[in-house]
Amino acid sequence: METKAPEGYDVFARSCPSRGVFDRIGERWTGLVLLALQQGTMRFSELRRRIDGISQKMLTQTLRSLERDGLVAREVFPTVPVTVEYTLTPLGASLCDAVAVLRTWAYEHIDELETARAKFEDASA
Repeated sequence: METKAPEGYDVFARSCPSRGVFDRIGERWTGLVLLALQQGTMRFSELRRRIDGISQKMLTQTLRSLERDGLVAREVFPTVPVTVEYTLTPLGASLCDAVAVLRTWAYEHIDELETARAKFEDASA
């Protein structure tokens, strides 16, 4: 199932702007942050609790990158202490749909992947 690329785009070419999208999606925490925000608006601490294993530094970097790319919106409320909430933008929600398909695929095929890894490790030993 190959989709015809728009004129001037070739994801396999280093200079293609679409490569940056693949870079963003492929980063370790991007998909998990998107999926967490698919559940609704969250504060930083809520996201950190929801995504087991992510450090404060990595969550901050990931959120900033997603905000820069227009996938996540950050809203600051003038409270004491300051309250900051993150939510998916419409663009982020559309990407999240694709990430959710990948999550479903992972759930459906994890046993096969683990079996393949074990066979590979046994053969390499």
